[in-house]
Amino acid sequence: MPTSSRPRPTPRPQKTMKTIKIYTDGACSGNPGPGGWGVVLLYGKHRKELSGGEAETTNNRMEIMGAIMALEALNEPCVVELYTDSQYIVNAIEKRWVYKWRSNNWMRNKNEPAKNVDLWIRLVDLLEYHSVKIYWVKGHADNVYNNRCDELAVAESRKFR
Repeated sequence: MPTSSRPRPTPRPQKTMKTIKIYTDGACSGNPGPGGWGVVLLYGKHRKELSGGEAETTNNRMEIMGAIMALEALNEPCVVELYTDSQYIVNAIEKRWVYKWRSNNWMRNKNEPAKNVDLWIRLVDLLEYHSVKIYWVKGHADNVYNNRCDELAVAESRKFR
């Protein structure tokens, strides 16, 4: 399998990097089924929302896609605080599962290929370009930005019904 879906960008030397807060969420009606992702980016007084979706996908793919699209929206290397309610993403990154899969040619073990490899390749490239710290937040709780991301993701998934 390929190790990268596109050329890895070379970080430009920076005196100081901007610190961005990013909230992401994914949604899927059926699994697989129509899905969507939502993102809120925060920098100082600035706030930007992004969203998108697919007609036939899974919740995990939409969770990863939200993180990818958020990081790809940044125009330069940044320090990123990324908040997600996806244990799949948090564990794959914090427990370094995704790096193990990559070093094993995208295999989880001898007999089982990793899932969503096309997206993990893109996300790992972005994690290596930016300085990212990932945080888990409880979904459908009191976090206004996570709730907004959920609204965006669900709205996108409904476009494909």
